[in-house]
Amino acid sequence: MGQVDFAYDMAGDANARLTAAVFADCARTRQEIGEDVAAAGLRAGESGAIGALADGPVRALADVVVVDCPAADPACLAALARLDIRAARSGAQLVVSTTMEGLDAVFGCLDQSRAQVLVGPSRGERVVALGRALAHLPGARVRELSDEDRMTLLRLTEQVGEIAARLERLSSGLPEDKGAFQFESPGTAFRGQDETAERKLLRQPRPPLPDPRLVRQIIRHRRLRDRHFDPSLFADPAWDILLDLTAARAEHKRVSVTSLCIASGVPPTTALRWIGQMVESGLLERTGDEADRRRAFIALSDRTADAMARYFAELEQGADRVI
Repeated sequence: MGQVDFAYDMAGDANARLTAAVFADCARTRQEIGEDVAAAGLRAGESGAIGALADGPVRALADVVVVDCPAADPACLAALARLDIRAARSGAQLVVSTTMEGLDAVFGCLDQSRAQVLVGPSRGERVVALGRALAHLPGARVRELSDEDRMTLLRLTEQVGEIAARLERLSSGLPEDKGAFQFESPGTAFRGQDETAERKLLRQPRPPLPDPRLVRQIIRHRRLRDRHFDPSLFADPAWDILLDLTAARAEHKRVSVTSLCIASGVPPTTALRWIGQMVESGLLERTGDEADRRRAFIALSDRTADAMARYFAELEQGADRVI
């Protein structure tokens, strides 16, 4: 990825600079993150080991807090959980990096602040995450972003919005004149159904979810493509995520975020960005583990599950006509 330059300011004060705090047990990692913070146009704030989050006095949080947590030990998780609550109350943005082994535990601790979770991120991925964090801060605006990454972020948002809009039309029983998921142009944002569409949906019988064996077979066929084509040709993971969660719902199984990242077929940090966007769009839901509050699962929302059922019902009808 090419060099990314960000410049930020606060609305009404062009000279104001936002502050980032950095916490990592490895001094070299703290230095690297500090350089990335500077590349994103942020002023360096508090810096220290993760233990400082728990042991030090309670201070006002920086605008952005970056934490590297490769080992999800109890002390680190407890510190993250407290930080998550404080960030949710203050509006600070969290960027937390971890490993695949620690992902489920770290993700489970961060359920209040909409933290961005990165898995073994490259420095470019971290800078992009910092840019996304700043874009969500009240009063902050992005002035400059590289064309490549601006298009990447825009495409992600547009495609998730298009998926949500098409699933809404399927769940409403409205005619669909295109393939279920085509992305020729930006779609509309996900919106709730109006009263007329809601009444129409209630009158229609809801088809059952498809046989999970069929869905798993489709997933295997999609993975087979990677043996014959460059996987980057099929780099958008939304449909793979929806298929995996549809099969799991039909099997009455819960899906961890680590399992879903693997099923997406893309790097974990990319999958987590998509999962986050799809949760915000109402396509997916985050559910807690009643037995272990540190764990969280991802599931289809009821509306998305209904849309997937209708999609497969229409697919079956089309197959019957072809045969």
